[in-house]
Amino acid sequence: MPDLAILIPAAGASRRMRGTDKLLEVVDGQPQLRRATKMAMDTGAKVLVTLPGSGPLLPARQSALSGLRVAQILVDDWHDGMAASLRAGAVQAGLVEGLMILLPDMPGITRDDLEGMIAAFATDPSRPLRATTQGGQAAGHPVIFPRHLIQELTVLTGDRGGQIVLEGEAIRAYPLPGNRAIEDLDTPEDWAEWRQRTGR
Repeated sequence: MPDLAILIPAAGASRRMRGTDKLLEVVDGQPQLRRATKMAMDTGAKVLVTLPGSGPLLPARQSALSGLRVAQILVDDWHDGMAASLRAGAVQAGLVEGLMILLPDMPGITRDDLEGMIAAFATDPSRPLRATTQGGQAAGHPVIFPRHLIQELTVLTGDRGGQIVLEGEAIRAYPLPGNRAIEDLDTPEDWAEWRQRTGR
């Protein structure tokens, strides 16, 4: 296994849920944030979770992670968007070979997906690896950034995520079954439709 860390950016405001927290939606009997974190831990990689440095969402998210031996990173500038989490996580990750970004609002992603991507990254750790839809038509998440790009994540700004860092790079695609590489659930309607379709 390569020297790899998994960053779970969980400092967002969940604004589109209209008063509830998407990361605390129950999936397979546990909050989705806890489920995603445990799944990441099961790969054997170092796991980092960013959390808002303050505000009403912090206590419940910390409670969801109770007892899990992961690095919790409080992000004081979390209002800046996804870039704030990526900056903080990249700094904390240090000199690893790769940094996987695992979004915590994608309940379709499985441990097998993560382990498959880690194994694929190990065959060429000099290039980014990005999950796609089954046919490869659409790029999504997770994404693994190689060491030479992690430094660029530490100076990101705005809410574009790491897309700008990947521009011009020779990205390797890793197809996942169906559309789960692009299925993030941001609204109550998203969650209701997903539950009806999957029975979970």
